[in-house]
Amino acid sequence: MVSKESNLRLVVAGLLLAILMSAMDNTIVATAMGTIVADLGGLDKFVWVTSAYMVTVMAGMPIFGKLSDMYGRKRFFILGLALFLLGSILCGTAQSIVQLSIYRAIQGIGGGALMPIAFTIVFDIFPPEKRGKMTGLLGAVFGTSSVFGPLLGAYITEYISWQWIFYVNVPLGLISLFLIFIYYKESTEHREQKIDWWGAITLVVAVVSLMFALELGGKEFAWDSTQIIGLFACFAIFFLLFIFAERKASDPIISFWMFKRRLFATSQVIAFLYGATFVILTVFIPIFVQAVYGGSATNAGLVLTPMMLGSVAGSAVAGVFQTKIRFRTLMILSVIAYLSGMFLLSTMTPDTTRWLLTAYMILVGFGVGFSFSLLPTATVHNMEPRFRGSANSTNSFFRSLGMTLGITIFGTIQNKVFTNQLSDAFKDMHGPAAFNPAQLNDARSIFEASERAQIPPMVLDKIVDAMSSSITYTFLLALIPIAISAIAIALMGDSKVETTKQPSAQPNEA
Repeated sequence: MVSKESNLRLVVAGLLLAILMSAMDNTIVATAMGTIVADLGGLDKFVWVTSAYMVTVMAGMPIFGKLSDMYGRKRFFILGLALFLLGSILCGTAQSIVQLSIYRAIQGIGGGALMPIAFTIVFDIFPPEKRGKMTGLLGAVFGTSSVFGPLLGAYITEYISWQWIFYVNVPLGLISLFLIFIYYKESTEHREQKIDWWGAITLVVAVVSLMFALELGGKEFAWDSTQIIGLFACFAIFFLLFIFAERKASDPIISFWMFKRRLFATSQVIAFLYGATFVILTVFIPIFVQAVYGGSATNAGLVLTPMMLGSVAGSAVAGVFQTKIRFRTLMILSVIAYLSGMFLLSTMTPDTTRWLLTAYMILVGFGVGFSFSLLPTATVHNMEPRFRGSANSTNSFFRSLGMTLGITIFGTIQNKVFTNQLSDAFKDMHGPAAFNPAQLNDARSIFEASERAQIPPMVLDKIVDAMSSSITYTFLLALIPIAISAIAIALMGDSKVETTKQPSAQPNEA
């Protein structure tokens, strides 16, 4: 336990820096990807830069969470931070897309430790009555980084170089490493347990197979190709083996008894669905601004600021009131705001004013912000300290899985709708106005002002309309998982943070 109040603040500062880096990494890299490919080549392989990081992060979360329960938070948080920094430095030195993908995998291994262990440390060092405010602060940083990343990535790429989107992690990471190493004095006792090697291996293989299938399907290979079907089959087989291994293991990586608790189970469902829908906002709103409104890449990143501020406000409100109001009541407010904001975004057209877009983003950000601080708290509610790391990493895992599946599925839908609408719009056009949608394979034609100026106005209007309607249709479909999350919220029960009750001692308590 950290004894001095000043030391406690320094530990929290170190945790905040680590969360900022790990949560922002994917969005900051996505913004710079066009420039990276132009410099390194490998257009056919650039998908691995993102997927390598996501796969190792998702596979590492439950493993590091379990190890932190077994042997202590500090050593694995420092290990994760060191690996993240090593991967960041190597990424900046990459000479090819293949090298960059390998280095991103190293970075992802470290990233898989940072987020879940950081939240768990907060629960270890703060009493129940203060956890709400602290998780609200950590959740606000997570939400901020999700929408601040694209802006920072665009700025660094445009005015410095793409290598610095990785190097910028080094000073932040070293400060975090110093603060945690010096000021975090861990005193929680940990029980010696066996490492669930079979569970770890089968989980990693299952997650890797699923991610590669979703990333490569419809792009590198057809969905009905032998390669994609084989990857899905591999996922199914190893996922079943993982379940079998976890049911037999004495100390499983993911403890299924936790799902017998209603609050824990519903929190994972909500984290998955919120992650799947929030990620498309961070991707498609900048595209809408750039391709429909004709803004620059930097402006497209800046436009997410209202959603960032809304998510920070929502996370802070949830953090403050979770010791006074039931989890379910707060999440009802969250889903109403989130559902309303997403619906309003689905009504946008090229004529929608920027002021209206700003208002919609504030509302949707406020709604989703509740989940950043409230769901981690609900996940470890009444958990013994020795189970908190595993529980929190499970929550982070489900949110990350939702984000990855969400952007893959909704991204495929948006691309298909956009392509079909372009084909329909230009199939009857001939002469000077004729246009082949295949010309848009180079995205610069609609994202860069100099390229847009060369497109005939009649053609550009049709492209803008197709892009606008495909994005808003995607937002409309996102209402389905949000509505399902409302059902899960209704089933959360009447629990709230109790400042006097001790964690339950029986792991099999429902």
